[in-house]
Amino acid sequence: MMDTTFAPRRAATGAAMLFAVALTLAACKKSGDEAKAAGADDIAAVTVGPENVAVVSMKKIETGPEMSGSLEPDREATIRAEVNGAVLQTLADQGTRVAAGAVLARLDDTGFRDAYLSARSGMTSAQSGADLARREADRAEKLLAAGAIAERDAENARRANVAAQSQLADAKARLTQAEKQLEKTTVKAPISGIVSVRNVSAGDLASPGTALFTIVDPSSMRLEGSVPTDQMSAVRLGMPVTFTVQGYPGRDFTGRVTRINPVADPTTRQVRILASIPNAGGTLVGGLFAEGRVSSESHSGLVVPITAVDQKGFAPTATRVKNGKAEKVSVRLGLEDPATETIEVLSGLAQGDTVLTGGVLGTTPGTPIRVRKTTDQASAQVLQPVVR
Repeated sequence: MMDTTFAPRRAATGAAMLFAVALTLAACKKSGDEAKAAGADDIAAVTVGPENVAVVSMKKIETGPEMSGSLEPDREATIRAEVNGAVLQTLADQGTRVAAGAVLARLDDTGFRDAYLSARSGMTSAQSGADLARREADRAEKLLAAGAIAERDAENARRANVAAQSQLADAKARLTQAEKQLEKTTVKAPISGIVSVRNVSAGDLASPGTALFTIVDPSSMRLEGSVPTDQMSAVRLGMPVTFTVQGYPGRDFTGRVTRINPVADPTTRQVRILASIPNAGGTLVGGLFAEGRVSSESHSGLVVPITAVDQKGFAPTATRVKNGKAEKVSVRLGLEDPATETIEVLSGLAQGDTVLTGGVLGTTPGTPIRVRKTTDQASAQVLQPVVR
């Protein structure tokens, strides 16, 4: 006979099991919903600053050996005293523009003027004696031909004429030397330009070799720098040089390579090159530090910041913002311009595309991107979505 006392117990056990299964299914559903919500949080919009966004644009890109150095005037002259004498007067000061031949200073010429007058007097006397000796020699030759004097007398006249002519030549040389010494007491500018240094004042005593003035011609400057020997194949005479100058932010200057040293520095293994820079407006001044490079190759192309390209992988990639979301694209690169920190993009991006740079370059594809808009301090910062 079957025991029926366990039937209610079996029914209760089945109901408990069904309830447990229902609880399990509810828990799984809840876990799935939470995971889905967590996934939604994982692709939440990323906010970036304007400094982390760049627009692909068409610009001129250059490459070539870099060079740096100080700007110096292409033409410069230091005027030194050539005679002893006290400085009587200075006629030019620093910053004065002078023409070639302009008088800059006068030295005491008392002794030199006396010597000049004496030499001129001696030359006059020697000239008179030479003229007389020449006439006597001519007369003696005629008398000798007529048989009126002996050969010995004619020979004496010839010797006297030679001696007189020699004395005249010596007197002329003395006069020329005295005249030059007198002229040296008047200091003149050898070139046109601007007085950059005045070393003496009235009352100073000058001696041969004493620096008096320095004149520079600011119409042309020169930049001298060094280029590694392994880059010399990219440098030729006449190539353009683009550089910036300390003190002129945001301005670019250009020049041309005019000289290349034929010998490399044995210590640095670099070759000195010299570039000439037109400076007709007088904008540049000597002594300023300049940095630039020889433009061995230059053309226009699509460029982006170097920090906008990830070159660590097998192929370079960029992160483009399209329809407000990050998108990873492969790119083909061209010239790299270290001076402007840009690189040419040959394919993969189009003009006007927006790309991420710097620390946000590795943003996960599909992530929404919002750019923080820069405003003045009186306004609040606004989050601006990027849609392209």
